[in-house]
Amino acid sequence: MSTSGTVSADRMVDTDRYPLSDPDGPAWRAVVARTRDELAGHGCCVLPDFIRPELRGELERECAEIAPLAHTRIERVNAYNIALDTPLPEDHPGRVIMERGNAFVARDHIPATAIIQRLYASPVFQRFVADCFALPALHELADPLSALTLNVIAPGRAHPWHFDTNEFTVSMLTRPAAAGGVFEYCPNIRSAESENFADVAAVLAGRGERLVRRLELRPGDLQLFRGRYSLHRVSTVRGEHARHTAIFAYSERPGVLGSAERTRQLFGRVLDEHRAADAVRGDQLLD
Repeated sequence: MSTSGTVSADRMVDTDRYPLSDPDGPAWRAVVARTRDELAGHGCCVLPDFIRPELRGELERECAEIAPLAHTRIERVNAYNIALDTPLPEDHPGRVIMERGNAFVARDHIPATAIIQRLYASPVFQRFVADCFALPALHELADPLSALTLNVIAPGRAHPWHFDTNEFTVSMLTRPAAAGGVFEYCPNIRSAESENFADVAAVLAGRGERLVRRLELRPGDLQLFRGRYSLHRVSTVRGEHARHTAIFAYSERPGVLGSAERTRQLFGRVLDEHRAADAVRGDQLLD
């Protein structure tokens, strides 16, 4: 662990509540234990006021300044992010088509001095997140674009119901919507053994309210989420400004990059590293 990473985290994180300055100490272990319990029970844990109060205005300003650099792509999708012409039964939830209005600022557009950039690269923060997910270690993505991104959802747009490909997600709201833009999720609606299509279909049809939870997120809150088995969305953003969320992408193994095609979809460009990505990919999944 580098000293600079620890010092940087101390400056940004409210260490009275989240003792990153004392890895493996009793307070660290207590926070990690609570977080693991929530993740096990609900698939999601929010660590409120993770960023020091005096830095939240700076956090919002820094991200708002780079938000115009986001690449926007409007797509028609389903909850499983599979091809829309995939042969499926008539009542299959994968036949429900939604519009996704996502925009992403790539890591190479985020200044090195930005709070989210320094936090993402902090070794002690990485160790803390790994511990919360009960993982031996986490690695920064080797991807110069998708390792750290700012997600921008403009007024009138939404991130519709979906499942994540990754087992875990780390994110931080940096500016809420004036209205709407609520994170909604259905904890553990499916498992590795059962897709539970009936409940997924009910939620997509607006008949599954009993299954849906909603989070009141504030700038500086750290969200840890297991989105592989929990259907989730960000509802339509309303008001005069966009909703901003930093997404910290880590992997359990080093050297991971996105595919060239997916990178082009997200950022409108690819780099030489992506063209050679197949050499370091560890699976044959399409995404």
